[in-house]
Amino acid sequence: MSKHITKDVSLEPANNKRLANLCGQFNEHLTQLEKRLNVDVKNRGNHFSVSGSEAHVIAAIAALKGMYQSTEAEQLTPGKVHLLMQETQMDINQSVEIDDSTVIHTRKKLIKPRGKNQQAYVKSIPKNDIVFGIGPAGTGKTYLAVACAVEALESEKVARIILARPAVEAGERLGFLPGDLSEKINPYLRPLYDALYEMLGVERVEKLIEKNIIEIAPLAFMRGRTLSDAFIILDEAQNTTPEQIKMFLTRIGFGSTVVITGDIRHTESGLKLVTKILKNIPSISFTQFKGSDVVRHPIVQKIVIAYEENTQS
Repeated sequence: MSKHITKDVSLEPANNKRLANLCGQFNEHLTQLEKRLNVDVKNRGNHFSVSGSEAHVIAAIAALKGMYQSTEAEQLTPGKVHLLMQETQMDINQSVEIDDSTVIHTRKKLIKPRGKNQQAYVKSIPKNDIVFGIGPAGTGKTYLAVACAVEALESEKVARIILARPAVEAGERLGFLPGDLSEKINPYLRPLYDALYEMLGVERVEKLIEKNIIEIAPLAFMRGRTLSDAFIILDEAQNTTPEQIKMFLTRIGFGSTVVITGDIRHTESGLKLVTKILKNIPSISFTQFKGSDVVRHPIVQKIVIAYEENTQS
């Protein structure tokens, strides 16, 4: 059993505006840290005292330092605080050192993979022709793939980005939705647009789409094409049939990198089948994400882990 300790830390340089940003309104950020890591935090100015079990105190101090460093450049929110603490917890629980070689550089921001599975995923992408990221929602599979695609485009390693999704989700088909084809497919592709906007900015994304350097389309639009010198992402691949995913994989041309993401736990799909068929082929990589890799709201992580445990029982 880990012993109960108290450690003191001073956050430098002392700056009242940054300290207010760190603590949050009514100390909401410190309260979030206390609840998440099961510690007690007291402070006077920039001097903090943290009490709890040794492992949790170490994690809390690392989170405080990371949060304070972030206040130099951004306004903290409960969501950002959660991500910072998630990263700190992963590094301690999984004994993962920060690997700067996995940091992804995009026009608007630097993106740092969190935890060993995200780092392994990002490392595998430039080393393989086809990479599978498999696991529950919220583990960063699609977001990191889009970030790698943007970095590859900006560094001229590829000539274009192609993002595809099967146009079927949650039991609905396009025919049930109102509007023309463009209006029907946009809701399915919105997460891909959102990630691109965050990394490149809306104006640049729209220009690249106009020039067909970035293409976002339903999977069916890939049929009959050969996709060369491109970074190609197939998202939500658990919604594919065996025939669809075979069609997609046989579109790949020279100079292309392909990332396929999805969750195979609860559905019989083309994705589940293809992971068995292709598992021993060189230049094809598989990264398996778990509930502990979820980087959304803490309750999402708990929900995913509960479902995983129910599936195993």
